Formats: sequence, C-alpha cells, structure tokens
Amino acid sequence: MDVTVGRVAKAHGIGGELAVDVRTDSPELRFAVGAVLTAKKRGQPARSLTVASARSHGNRLLLRCEEVAGRDDAETLRGALLLADTDDLPPTEDPDEFYDHELAGLAAEFVDGTPAGTVREVVHVPSGELLAVDVDGSDVLVPFVKAIVPTVDVAAGKVVIDPPDGLFE
Repeated sequence: MDVTVGRVAKAHGIGGELAVDVRTDSPELRFAVGAVLTAKKRGQPARSLTVASARSHGNRLLLRCEEVAGRDDAETLRGALLLADTDDLPPTEDPDEFYDHELAGLAAEFVDGTPAGTVREVVHVPSGELLAVDVDGSDVLVPFVKAIVPTVDVAAGKVVIDPPDGLFE
C-alpha cells in the first residue's frame, strides 16, 4: 500500500529540482538520498523517482531526483503526488499518533454505538486535520481532535465520534 508523502508544487530553477509540499512527519526519512518514491499524476502513468538530494526552502522541500533531466522534465511533474510504500514506515510510538492510511476505511460510530459512516480519508488543512467521513455518499468533515474523536481503535477497525450539535445534520 502507498501513502502520500508530498506533492510537487512546481519546478524550481533550471536544473530540474522539484519544489515539494511535504505531507509527512518524517521528511528526513522519506526524502533521504536513495529513497525511491512513486510520482503519480492524474491521467499519466506512475513514475519511479530516486532522491538524489533534498534541502529545505521556506515551507517546501527542494528535491532533486536522478530520473528528472531538467526543468522541462520537472514541469511535467507539477501537481504529481509523491507516494511511498507503507511497509517502509517506522511504527508510531505515540498511542495517539496514526498514519493517514491506518484511519482510511475505519467504521465511524457515535458514542452510543450508532453507526455514523466510514472514514474515507484524512484531510490536512492549515488549522489541523479533519476526518472525511462518508455518510450515505456525502462527506462530513470532522475535526480530528480528542474532544470530538475520543477513541481511535485501529485494531477494532473503528473510531468513536462525539460531534457538536449540527455537525451531522
């Protein structure tokens, strides 16, 4: 299974560097020299990229990959998601920390045990994380905070939600 670790925002410079919006808590591991990522862009075949170098640049990471020949080649990757294999992820040591892929697909239920829906994905926004819960084909965005999501039980395949009034109406 793959997990998104970044998104190519644009080409940087003339040498083919990629400006990447990082979507991982471990960029030093995910973008280490020699790491192999999969670049996936809608409507195009997936492409394997090997990290040749990575450096910070403001809120982004500048990535040079062995397979990217120059600026024109880098421009073709604009908007591509950078994926890594979940088997390569280190285990989380904090019981209140989860990888996005661990939460997707979990059953969501209210504190009284009533089914609420299914977690479709984790949405990252500047203010924090939201669980996109599929409720009869529509997403309800639930703030992923302890007060609203008091229980996450990956082994049991569920999250418990205690939503404020009106969130699911």
